This record gives sequence, structure tokens and C-alpha cells, in this order.
Amino acid sequence: MGESHNIPAVLLAGGLGTRLRPLTDSIPKALAPIGDTPLLGIWLSLLSKAGVGPMVVNLHHHADAVRTFLHEGGWHQNVTASFEKELLGTGGTLLHHREMLQHGPFLAIHADNFSMFDVKEFITAHHNRPAGTMITMMTFTTPTPSSCGIVELDARGVVVAFHEKKQNPPGDLANGAVYIMEPEILDTLDECGAEFPDISMDVIPRYIDKIYTYHNDCYHRDIGTMESYAQAQKDLVGLIEAGVLQQYME
Repeated sequence: MGESHNIPAVLLAGGLGTRLRPLTDSIPKALAPIGDTPLLGIWLSLLSKAGVGPMVVNLHHHADAVRTFLHEGGWHQNVTASFEKELLGTGGTLLHHREMLQHGPFLAIHADNFSMFDVKEFITAHHNRPAGTMITMMTFTTPTPSSCGIVELDARGVVVAFHEKKQNPPGDLANGAVYIMEPEILDTLDECGAEFPDISMDVIPRYIDKIYTYHNDCYHRDIGTMESYAQAQKDLVGLIEAGVLQQYME
């Protein structure tokens, strides 16, 4: 397959961020700043530099603040803001944008992660994935396996088992909740029968043995708690000193 990087992306950014209160009482989780840059801004810069597009960001909690950020940053010219009065579920958001996503592979990103990686390399990995696989999942090594979805892989790097937030899981290789998916995933979501279909609940279990993996060995952190958010701020210093942000975003 070719190595075109111009594929669409959906950034899932509408969550309430309840574990980040009181920060998220006044701003949405997607706008939580890492250093001087909102988390969503980091994602948009990362993807834009790699030529990804078109892009959609779903909105719900503090939606006006996200719209303002997109407009003031000039992102509104290349990024569609899609308001959900009632959250559709992560899979439901993908279905809502089926017209944009149904023509080829697409990125589905939980934008509450702070992640640095080579987006073009990730896309190329998906293009070169093993036969029969339909999803490429980003993985990372986690220091807290019981708080993550842990995957087991075969020799090809394909997921053969998945353990969602279990005590004493077998290993520390975690699902980063950043995916490249083939359009047939949309059919699965449409047919699963869930009112608010969810990627983790309604896609991943159905695609065991059909999920390839790309390991992020640069940096990945779920900004899910205040402790993790504080650690990300500390980690940022090292990433800047190592030239990582300059390499992937600027």
C-alpha cells in the first residue's frame, strides 16, 4: 500500500473530565494546558504537521470555550467543531461522521491523552499491517497496569487478549486509546445495537485477532487524574530539553 498521510481524524474531546475537578469546573479537559499549550492544541499541531485531515473535534462540556480556542488559534479553518447536546458515545461520534470516514482508514483519538510520537510512522505501520487486521492500536508501557487496558500480543504484534483495568494483569503493555481504523468498523458500530456505542466496549472485544499494534516508545500519558496531570507538567520539561516537541509539532 502507499504512504499517503492525508487521512481524516476524529478527536474525542467532549468528556466531562470529572476526575480533574476543580480544573474542569471552569475549562473542558481538552483545554487543560500542558505548559502554555492546551492539550487539544498539542494534538492539532501534531496531526497538522503530519498532513492529517480533515479533522473533527466533538464538543459537549464547555463547548463555547473549545469553539473560541479553535477560532482564536485559526484552527477553525481546518477543523470542524461538532457539538453533541447529549454525548453520543465514542463509537456514536464516529458514526455521526460516517460520511467523512467511510472512504478509507481514519484516526480515532481520545484527546485526553498527552502523546508525542511520529504520526507518519504510525500511519505507515497501519498501511503495512498484517493481513486480516482492521485496526492499528497505539500501545505504550504503563507504570500502573491495573489502571489501564492491558493487551497481549502474538509474534506479529496482533492483539490476542485484552484485560480492561484488572488487578494483576499479565504485563504492562497498555492500550493508548489512539487508533487507525478501517471503514468496516463503522458497520460494526452500526450493527452492535448499543444506544451510545463505545469503542472500548463495542469494537475492541469484537476485533481480538484483528487489531495490529504500534508501540509509542517516545511519550504517552493519560491525563485522567490531577496526579497524572501534574506529572505531565514535569515530563514536559524533559521533552522540551530533548527537542521532542520541536521534532513532532513545529
